Amino acid sequence: MVTVEPKAGEQTGRRHGERTVVGFLAFISMLLAFGVDSALPAFDEIADEFGLDGTGLGVSLIGTSYFFGMAGGQLVWGPMSDRFGRASTLKWGLVLYAIGGLAAAAAPSFGLLLAARLLWGLGASAPAVLRPAMARDLYEGDQMARVVTLVMAVFLIGPILVPFAGTAILQFGSWRWIFVASGLLAALAFALTGWFGETLPPGARRPLQFQPLLEAARTVMGHPVTMAYMAAQTLAQGAFLIYLGSSAPILDDIYDRGDQFAWWFGLSGVGMAITLLINNRLIQRFGAVTVIGRAAVAMVLCSALGLAATLGADGVPAFGVWFAWVCAVNALQTMVTPMANSLALEPMGEVAGTASAIIGFVTMAGGAALAAIVDARIHLTVTPMVAANLVYGIASLGLVVVARRQAVRLELPSALPRTR
Repeated sequence: MVTVEPKAGEQTGRRHGERTVVGFLAFISMLLAFGVDSALPAFDEIADEFGLDGTGLGVSLIGTSYFFGMAGGQLVWGPMSDRFGRASTLKWGLVLYAIGGLAAAAAPSFGLLLAARLLWGLGASAPAVLRPAMARDLYEGDQMARVVTLVMAVFLIGPILVPFAGTAILQFGSWRWIFVASGLLAALAFALTGWFGETLPPGARRPLQFQPLLEAARTVMGHPVTMAYMAAQTLAQGAFLIYLGSSAPILDDIYDRGDQFAWWFGLSGVGMAITLLINNRLIQRFGAVTVIGRAAVAMVLCSALGLAATLGADGVPAFGVWFAWVCAVNALQTMVTPMANSLALEPMGEVAGTASAIIGFVTMAGGAALAAIVDARIHLTVTPMVAANLVYGIASLGLVVVARRQAVRLELPSALPRTR
């Protein structure tokens, strides 16, 4: 077991083994999953109560508003964490998370529900931005990529179990009780954060000023490797969010399997978790740069095969074919996303916290926007979903290639040949 040692000889709080770090970061990440996936089984009830169309953009806004809140909040929590430390900033985010969830539970109109979801996402963005920043505080290079990938793999237990939790709550109460449960999870995460302690040494903290945010933004935008990986992550994330926002309507309206949603959604999460665990070993052996390139190629090939099968079936392939494609392409997307994030952050050094916020804002807002464009076009066919995956995948692959070439030109450690 690896024990986390404070950098530069500075005390950062309790020392934890790698498993503990992965477990804690994965748990706070599961709060993100609960904010999204717990609501998915309730889409029909919410749509009925507020008179929404169960397909298209209307119902998907329940998720999209949450993602936009997550995106905007990262610009707040990142600089705050660089100034006040990761733990105290995370606690404030968890308080806002609880308030947003409870406000959503009490919302009397769809507009107020979306506003509460935006606030909820704003709070959820704290663990979203601090997860990679805390990993960056403690690890570097391939070890950081490996830890972030392990966190993602454990985190994927959330999408497997959370829809079942939402479905179970619906057996005893309305969709509003699902949102009430978010407050209990936030309280538990608050207590665990106090136990885990701080990861950013006092000497590494930066003043809370607008200028450092601008400087970090210039650093991000001025680094070709970071920019390319950030854009690649945005596209891969956008492709995955299409599935997240439209999976419930597709299963219900196109394949008439709405009552089985939790099972199929959970099964797709199992595939992603297994893939990421395998990916961890691949990173150890070949390095993140090599693995992300191969995963991006596989993502394009998988999307091309899926589009051919979809067009051959007039837009509605057999359910088994569509679901097998979903499992494969989602697994590849969730391989690409954490590696792209880690590789984008690697050159950022001491501005990692603020840079993580900027990267998180761009990838989350951009991914949500890309997904919303496609979600609005999914009605009685899955063709828009599959075609968008191919387009986004090709663009993401191109950016991964650009990033790798730039890393070689700049002689970054991650781009150097690995010794066996």
